[in-house]
Amino acid sequence: MRLSRYFLPVLKETPAEAQIASHRLMLRAGMIKQASAGIYSWLPLGYKVLKNIERIVHEEQQAAGHIPLLMPTLQPADLWRESGRYDAYGPEMLRIRDRHERDMLFGPTNEEMITDIFRSHVTSYRDLPMTLYHIQWKFRDEVRPRFGVMRGREFYMKDGYNFDVDREAALHAYNRHMVSYLRTYERMGIQAIPMRADSGPIGGEDTHEFLLLAETGESEVFYDTAITDLKLGARPIDYDSVADCQAIVDEWTAPYARTDETHDESLFDAVPEERRRVSRGIEVGQIFYFGTKYSEAMGATITNSEGQVVPVHMGSHGIGVSRLVGAIIEANHDDKGIIWPEGVAPFHCGIVNLRQGDGDCDAICARIEAELMTAGLDPLYDDRDERAGAKFATMDLIGLPWRITVGPRGLKNGVVELTSRRTGESEELPVEAAVDRLVQIYSS
Repeated sequence: MRLSRYFLPVLKETPAEAQIASHRLMLRAGMIKQASAGIYSWLPLGYKVLKNIERIVHEEQQAAGHIPLLMPTLQPADLWRESGRYDAYGPEMLRIRDRHERDMLFGPTNEEMITDIFRSHVTSYRDLPMTLYHIQWKFRDEVRPRFGVMRGREFYMKDGYNFDVDREAALHAYNRHMVSYLRTYERMGIQAIPMRADSGPIGGEDTHEFLLLAETGESEVFYDTAITDLKLGARPIDYDSVADCQAIVDEWTAPYARTDETHDESLFDAVPEERRRVSRGIEVGQIFYFGTKYSEAMGATITNSEGQVVPVHMGSHGIGVSRLVGAIIEANHDDKGIIWPEGVAPFHCGIVNLRQGDGDCDAICARIEAELMTAGLDPLYDDRDERAGAKFATMDLIGLPWRITVGPRGLKNGVVELTSRRTGESEELPVEAAVDRLVQIYSS
């Protein structure tokens, strides 16, 4: 993409309403524009990051055997009356009445809707286990929307729902989701720690939140630093294996890690002092097992292997896709701007032409752009007639992981400059070597 043809409305000044780094930087980098309190338009750069995160979530959910569908944003209130949550949910639910005087709501979550779909089509244990999920816009009418996409009223969320014949099978689904989430976050270049949490209005017996450590996090967290050393890496995962999934869950839940709502001082004090940490965390996902809470209330039953009609066991599992954009920035920025991890960056690299209009510089930049695109990468070529300092400032602000700088002086020596946004380190390389280096980075 040529920057001269792209829509990137960067701001020089920080808007007064932005209180935290991610909100400031998303506005300044031209990623979002506020439409109303807690509601945003996603501009091209922000939309690319949002879709990259969504793609990773889809890929890892399906790798775990989960089936995508799409449910509506508007739901009939009668379903929520069946579960008993219509009146209990509170003023965060946006209630609507259509022209036929039917009560509707803008869905804040989908337990009732998915239970209705399931009970309409599944009646036998032979169809289980089953996990259905979607990624859809949600709305919760926060009394004080703030911090940009971190605490908006409208948000993009993956929510999935497992259906199992009994508690044992449902707990395997719970473990399968925890493992798939760990891999999902690692692919995004972040570490989201699973922490024992409170179930809130969703309900249920077991729940873990996934928290990204950041100074601006809304939750106080207590953890053993041993958990920060854990990585899944490239290890193979058999999601059908109860033992394999349980082993990974045991590994990640053995070190102490809890939010302030479930913190146990006596257990925390048992952690060696040098490994005890108190910090802040941003919730980017949560998993629940809630048994038969919704299936009993809404008549979602199956016939088991013994011929008995029993309520299905369920759980739900959410990832805040739009929230992750802000959370990743909170954990990855400096005083110059955003520092995107490679897995979610809007463009794989930036190309900066230091002398636009110079025949040699223009030709080499076009060649690099073409070779990167042929290799399957997506570069952003700054071909504007701007001074070098302005181009560097834009690249630093939008946070592309790598930058290739092309100028007359380097070309005389047959080299271009490859710079890491994260470390700031630069290396002079021949054109082919610079391209090959980027291809190798993104293929590893």
